[in-house]
Amino acid sequence: MAPAGAGVQGRTGTAPAALAILGALVSQNIGAACAKQLFPQVGSEGVTALRVGLSALLLLVAMRPWRMALTRRGALDIAVYGVTLGCMNLLIYRAFALIPIGVAIAIEVTGPLAVVLLSSRRRRDVAWVACAVLGLWLLLPLHGASALDPRGVAWAAGAALCWALYIVFGKRASTLQGGQAVAWGMLAAALFTVPVGVAHAGAALLDGPVLAVGLAVALLSSALPYTLEMMALKRLPRRVFGILVSSAPAVGALAGFFVLGERLGAVQWLAIAFVMLASGGSAATAGDERA
Repeated sequence: MAPAGAGVQGRTGTAPAALAILGALVSQNIGAACAKQLFPQVGSEGVTALRVGLSALLLLVAMRPWRMALTRRGALDIAVYGVTLGCMNLLIYRAFALIPIGVAIAIEVTGPLAVVLLSSRRRRDVAWVACAVLGLWLLLPLHGASALDPRGVAWAAGAALCWALYIVFGKRASTLQGGQAVAWGMLAAALFTVPVGVAHAGAALLDGPVLAVGLAVALLSSALPYTLEMMALKRLPRRVFGILVSSAPAVGALAGFFVLGERLGAVQWLAIAFVMLASGGSAATAGDERA
């Protein structure tokens, strides 16, 4: 029998953790909306370079990962992890440039959702696969007034694939202690994305206002969400975490509306709802392990 008050303590611990995850989602998507405002100045490649490069610097200062040397195998895992992280950022920002943020995120989250569902052997997960497929079909550029730029859909699909690979290789790199894997991985991603951004935007990346917004994007999209997630993950069951994260497309759509004035059609909202249902449903029917 659980000791008296244990349930209350669990609830009081879970509620702040859930709010922290929601705060992380809001921060990430406001950061994405701010990033999109920089596209006319430095392009999606330049914004990716600013976000990843500045995030790497912030994490290196905060985590000081050099205090523990990497093994050859660890360095290889980190390199692959960082490249997938960098590709994911490049592709999703290219998608943001062509389609609404909420729609792009709805497509992108199918990457980790596919990892979960493909590793499951439960028959009931077929329903969640069907929801995700229906949502994606509704987002294809085939539906009249709600049609999307095919290039934006393709970039978002590429980001989904990179997110799936990021999970696989991130698991291998996660054996490093503390935040070392994230810090080293972000540095590896910066070594890949910053030259691409510099080649595209050049000296415009050093413009004062551009750097200021880039720093805000790095803080909102990486540093603050990472801090909030680290505070919350140890207290949240995996299914609760999954359900909360499944709201990311809706949060992204709202951020796009309030910050950028992006308006979605009824078909697009329906598609987002199906993807969210698939993600949240698969999380809700999973085990109760900690995240």
